[in-house]
Amino acid sequence: MIDLEYKFTNDVLFKWLFTRNQDLLKRLIAGMLGIQLGNISDFVVTNPDIPPEILGEKFCRLDISMKVDGRKIGLEMQVAKEGDYPERSLYYWAREYSSTLEAGGEYFDLPRTIVISILAYKLFECVEYFSEYKALEVTRRTALTDRFRLLYYELPKLPAIKNAANELELWLTLFNAQTEEDLENMEAIGGDVMKKAIIAYRTVTAADEFKEIERMRSDARHNEASALGHARREAEKVEREKWQGVVADKDATIALLRAQLDAQNKPK
Repeated sequence: MIDLEYKFTNDVLFKWLFTRNQDLLKRLIAGMLGIQLGNISDFVVTNPDIPPEILGEKFCRLDISMKVDGRKIGLEMQVAKEGDYPERSLYYWAREYSSTLEAGGEYFDLPRTIVISILAYKLFECVEYFSEYKALEVTRRTALTDRFRLLYYELPKLPAIKNAANELELWLTLFNAQTEEDLENMEAIGGDVMKKAIIAYRTVTAADEFKEIERMRSDARHNEASALGHARREAEKVEREKWQGVVADKDATIALLRAQLDAQNKPK
């Protein structure tokens, strides 16, 4: 069994593949939004490029932003479980939503905004792989607005797929692929769409430009990990020195008290 050198959850690969094959991205988004592909009349990726200057930045996130029939859609691939993703995905939504309000514009004109997160780990305490959040009144369960939606797809919770009946689950299973055997299985059961996606994957991962961008991105991730490790060690050092200072002060205090007791107990 041969492991894939690049997984679909790789943020550079994910963005490169889908921004350069927008017909595939359109199919994926239609499935995630639960709408018919043929009903999408306006589909635009608003950030198709990967600016070279951001690849070396720490904590850089590569997302895909789209306009789909008047809606703003943000698509995120999240691999690492960092503990704050619900808050971070809410921030992504707020960023997308607020960025459309121009000077002098009306709040009513703000678009329906949806952030879709594909997670390579379990986030919620439930068995379902799909979760959707809206703004609802807690007692009556009535919607405050239709402008707010957060969608989460947790890849580890996916059921085993044996046929091509559910295209969305085929996409998610493809994103879960770890080995060449997994890709062969997807080609066998996924039909023409999955075959086209796998061909696109092989084309992208063979490109020298992609490999160079991935090298830069990998270096940035290593630098990020090193920076966090250094900060942790420095914090531990400060705490250790602080504790040693407390112990030293305590020892000095005990020694002083003993000296005072000895002085009081000396025969006169």
